[in-house]
Amino acid sequence: MTVPDPLRVVLVGAGLMGRAWRDTIEAAPDVELAGIADIDPAAAAEAAAALGRPVPTGTDGVALAAATGARAIVNVTVPEAHHPVTTAALFAGLDVLGEKPVAPTVAQALSLAAASEVTGRLFMVSQSRRWNPQLFALRAMAEELGAAGSLTTEFFRAPHFPGFREEMAHPLLVDMAIHPFDSARFVLGAEPVAAYCESHNPPWSWFAGDAAATAVFEMTGGVRYTYAGSWCSPGRQTSWNGEWRLSAEKGSAHWDGDHDPVLEAEFTPAARTPSPFSGIEGALVVFTDALRTGVPPMGEVHENVLSLAMVEATVRSADSGRRVLIDDVLAEAHAEAIRNEANPDVRDALAAWPSVRGVLTGG
Repeated sequence: MTVPDPLRVVLVGAGLMGRAWRDTIEAAPDVELAGIADIDPAAAAEAAAALGRPVPTGTDGVALAAATGARAIVNVTVPEAHHPVTTAALFAGLDVLGEKPVAPTVAQALSLAAASEVTGRLFMVSQSRRWNPQLFALRAMAEELGAAGSLTTEFFRAPHFPGFREEMAHPLLVDMAIHPFDSARFVLGAEPVAAYCESHNPPWSWFAGDAAATAVFEMTGGVRYTYAGSWCSPGRQTSWNGEWRLSAEKGSAHWDGDHDPVLEAEFTPAARTPSPFSGIEGALVVFTDALRTGVPPMGEVHENVLSLAMVEATVRSADSGRRVLIDDVLAEAHAEAIRNEANPDVRDALAAWPSVRGVLTGG
């Protein structure tokens, strides 16, 4: 496909994260910020004014893209708006780079995957921690260490968030755990099969819902991934990326989340070229490269959905006390997506999928 240089994009969402994306887009040499949209026109105008140059604003990202000749949108709206905003953009012929989570539910995520198929437009999810160069190094170590036995993440922080997070039923699992879950899939090169999770809220917690959880995933190939975390853990804090340990056939690897991972094995590791990507800057580079090359990027919507399915499975397991099969989560979400889909073409595409997991993994 022919992509203009620079790529003109409209930013949709002018909140705190939207302003971080504004600055990232503005700094990118081959991307041009063509406009800023927000349901609050004052927020969009304020975000644009900080740039020191005239930037069109509006309340509708698709309309603003049409008026400015933008080719894509960066969707940084609240999660509840991810599905309607992205769907409208795809059907308007726009490619989309969206913030995590892909959607609030797996059913809506499947709808977006089918909408991407129907429209032929790229929808990539910016799972920003995927682009950490240290995580790439940990994955390279995992490949050298042979068959993996177990991977663990410990995450212990004590943030005080104003607003909705402190009122959520499962704040840690729903708002934060998708980052390590997604990273675990990447490091292991494996997909989730089943999950068992217990969550609780310590008596001193300032969260209304369960702010602590322990989850064990069976992954393809038999490897186990264990996550233990708390958002109300005063004292020693882990990195925001968590602390990681991989136990494998030929040795182990440890990553403290902030520095280069350490390999412990009886062989000399291969020389590695550091990943050139990092954070949301990396996601933007990969998105624009994918549009220019036509090569599907990591984070393409189909590839991302299983990370959200891991979240949904842990919440279901914590609430029920039972081990949950990921394929059951996918099957129920698929039926719900077909049942609730308003667009007949998207509904037909969903109904034509022979296997949800197969479609998501390219199998």
